[in-house]
Amino acid sequence: MKTSGVSNRNLKNHTYNILKDRLVNCIYPPGMLLNEAQLAIDLETSRTPVREAISRLEMEGFVKIIPKKGIYVTDILLGDVMQIFQTRIEIEPVTLRLAAPHLPTDELQIFCQKFSEPVTDIQNSFRLDTAMHLFIIEHCGNRYLIDMMRRVFEENTRIIISSKQNQIQIHDAKQEHLEIINQLIQKEYQEAEKTMRRHIEACRMAALDFFYGSQAYAPAQDCTYKKELERLFH
Repeated sequence: MKTSGVSNRNLKNHTYNILKDRLVNCIYPPGMLLNEAQLAIDLETSRTPVREAISRLEMEGFVKIIPKKGIYVTDILLGDVMQIFQTRIEIEPVTLRLAAPHLPTDELQIFCQKFSEPVTDIQNSFRLDTAMHLFIIEHCGNRYLIDMMRRVFEENTRIIISSKQNQIQIHDAKQEHLEIINQLIQKEYQEAEKTMRRHIEACRMAALDFFYGSQAYAPAQDCTYKKELERLFH
């Protein structure tokens, strides 16, 4: 990574974005132990922007700093999978309903063409899948839903890549995507919403088939409400 001519702030953001992209796309897979000095060498930068990027990524839950050991890439737990798809099933049909009248037909037709082409690269298939879902979400007109669902899809990408979906699952997803897109083009919005829900449920089952056998369910441990109560009463 070239650092000359790049401002300190831009360098920090650039380092953060590169590391985050590698974590989301499992170039640094769950369970991997990273080394700050080696990351700095790989990115051709000093350790300071790497350290600050890792600090941000730890707050976002992508990594955990283990003293005297290194930087641990967080595992994907069964509970995470269940919660990600619970969120998608509840929220994505809502974003589709809000977005549907505002989706550009020409872009829908481009997605239709892309999903009609043969699968030649699994990674690009995952990217096209994510792009279509975010295309719909980002036209819903609600920035809070958009911000939340972007974060959900970062974890969703990790889940999909980690579960190593096979060609059959990708083919099935392609057909579901095409059905959703064609329903949106034809302005069959209620049917598109139903198809979206069925599609997400099918994705959820495929992911759970992979993660179920090896992990036990662990409920979320965040207790943000307790902090808010403490502020209220103190």
